[in-house]
This record gives sequence, C-alpha cells and structure tokens, in this order.
Amino acid sequence: MPERKLSIPNAASKSTGSQSVSLTRRRTRENLKEKIARARAIASRLCQAYPELQVPLDYGTTFQLLVAVILSAQCTDAAVNKVTPELCRRFPTPDRMAKAPLAEIERMIRTLGLFRSKARSLKACARQLVDRFNGEVPGTMEELTTLAGVGRKTANVILGHAFNLPGLIVDTHCARVSRRLGLTRSEDPVQIERDLSKLLPAEQWTGFSHRMIIHGRRICHARKPDCKACIVEQFCPSSNLIAHRSNSRTQTHNGQDQG
Repeated sequence: MPERKLSIPNAASKSTGSQSVSLTRRRTRENLKEKIARARAIASRLCQAYPELQVPLDYGTTFQLLVAVILSAQCTDAAVNKVTPELCRRFPTPDRMAKAPLAEIERMIRTLGLFRSKARSLKACARQLVDRFNGEVPGTMEELTTLAGVGRKTANVILGHAFNLPGLIVDTHCARVSRRLGLTRSEDPVQIERDLSKLLPAEQWTGFSHRMIIHGRRICHARKPDCKACIVEQFCPSSNLIAHRSNSRTQTHNGQDQG
C-alpha cells in the first residue's frame, strides 16, 4: 500500500496573536467576544508548539483512510499502522473487503482492541459502500454517518483530509482539553463541536482540533496535566499553577508583614 501522509497548513498562525489578550484569568464570566479572542490566542500558541501536523495513519486511498480511522478507535495509531499495509494489500477496495471472509479480516487485525467488532464494521461498511455509493466513499457528514463504524469523529477526519472540508474532530483528548480551557462546558461531542465552531473560523477547525488532540496526548494528560510545560497555560482557567502562584504571593506578602 503506498504510504500517504497529509500535512495540515499552519493557518492558525495568522490568527489573532496572544499579545492582545489579557493574561489575567477573569473571575467573571467571559462574553463571546472575549472568549473568541482567547480561543484564537490559544490556536496561535498551539500552532507555535505544533507547526506542521501530519495525519499519523498511513493510507493510499480514501477508502483505506476510512479503514484506518475505523480501526483506530480505542487503539494507538502505531498499532493500526502495523496491520493496515497487509490488510489493504489483500482487500484494497470496498468490493474486495465486502467479499472477504469475516474470519480472515479478524485474523489480520487480531492485535487490535475490539478486533471482532471492528472486523464486522469493516465488512458491513464495505458492503454499504458497494451497494449504496458505487464503491466510493461519500463526501458529506450525513452520508458518512450512515456507514457501519462511522460516527461524527471519523466522518470529520475523512471530510477534512480526503475532501478538504473543515471539520472539528472531537475525541476524548480534544473534549477534555476544550473543557479545561473553558472553551466548552459540555460532555457531549456534538455540542463541543458547536461550541468550538463559534470561536474559530472554519478554515482552522481541522488543524485546531488535531492540535488539541496532540496537546492532550503529550501535555494535558487526563490524570496529571503537565501545566508547567503547557504553552497555553496562561489562558487556562483550570491550570494547577494558579493556586501555586496565589500561595506564593500570599507567603511573600505575609513574610513582608512579619518583617
């Protein structure tokens, strides 16, 4: 399978700079204009940290990208990239995948989590593509989300990288970081999409959400975020450094009073 990696342009680097945004965390609730300014400053900083992004899944065609993204659920990209070359060599098209024995697909992806469920999704999805879309991957959210194994997150990856259509890819990392940054309060991925879409221009959606995912994996971990290493910490109302700085100022003030 020919390897293909897409670079995401550094569009957000042209957005509103962080210099124009107050670094003071407001105790009062932000209005929409203030939140937009802060979100664009965050986007700009994330561009500095992750200037050129590549889709971490290897693929040669839009169908093979769809296969890889379906397989990536609750699984590392590296693990997916180990099984897709042989899988896509054997079954490179929807027609070939639809006709493949289920047991054979299971055997080839056995090292991945939920491999039986994913094998059923791949075979069913391929059959749907053949029967309903002439063997082609459709290019709309409405059509993509009718396919087996495809939710909004997967659909947005396909739309953003195969069809160059903007989309916000909200996985667990993007959702967590968005809440911590105060860009949304929702736990629902669809609502998080809506909230983020109000804050950034559409051409930045795909790159921004990818950077949020990378930032969540590398820095803003679920259990113990590394706030000291975070490039957007000064814009984050959830930073664990806030209390530390406040305590330091209190101790300094008390020391001066005693002196």
